[in-house]
Amino acid sequence: MPKSKEFLLIGIVFFVLGLVSADALSQRLVLTGSSTVAPLVVEIARRFESVNPGVRIDVQTGGSSRGINDTRNGIADIGMVSRALKPNEQDLHAFTIALDGISLIVHAKNPMVTLSQPQIVDIYTGKITNWKAVGGSDTRITVVNKAEGRSTLELFLSYLQQRNSQIKPHIIIGDNPQGIKTVAGNPNAIGYVSIGAAEYEAERGAPILLLPLDGVDASVANVRRGDFPLSRPLNLITRAPPSGLSQRFIEFARSGQVHDLVEAQYFVPIEAN
Repeated sequence: MPKSKEFLLIGIVFFVLGLVSADALSQRLVLTGSSTVAPLVVEIARRFESVNPGVRIDVQTGGSSRGINDTRNGIADIGMVSRALKPNEQDLHAFTIALDGISLIVHAKNPMVTLSQPQIVDIYTGKITNWKAVGGSDTRITVVNKAEGRSTLELFLSYLQQRNSQIKPHIIIGDNPQGIKTVAGNPNAIGYVSIGAAEYEAERGAPILLLPLDGVDASVANVRRGDFPLSRPLNLITRAPPSGLSQRFIEFARSGQVHDLVEAQYFVPIEAN
């Protein structure tokens, strides 16, 4: 075979392989971020993959801050953020897929059934260190706080009107399952997690109690009605207006096709505009 034809054939082969490779890459999405959003997105991704053969969706946690940073840096196609975007994040595009609330939790054996906001502040800033001071048993309080970079921490601090440097924790946890497990294993502990996650685990036997805030019971029903004082949107974010596979996935995640998955995770579905 003449060398010119041989080179042409090789060029065609590499061109075709390139198209195949590009097509394969276009059928994969990487999502990173909030540990609150991730379990829901994993279920949505499974259903999306089942109706879109060949598509693969990789979901990784690490907190809302990771979702923001990875999306901005092009490491993730889509970020997961369990709060509204801040003023300095308006370069990104957010799409709400559900609503959630944040609840204080204590062990089910703890006799406390409610705490006022000033009492919560005093517990978390170390001014109150014994449950007896707020009407509980004579035992030392174990304060469980969220790690830096978690949107749950930011929202909780905003509710308390405190800075993280003012908080005096005994235990620092990352995701919701870790927080629930920590409180469930310590009768003297207090922490805060997603209402959806806490309600789900409590109904399945986890020994935890969700405390009301401002006189409103911590429940998915009250988040749905807009009554609970500490609620938030669960968002998917992109660096640019979404297109292609990213757009299809986001539209699917906001559609009625996944409302049962949202409710199964004890979140509140939204109606996309």
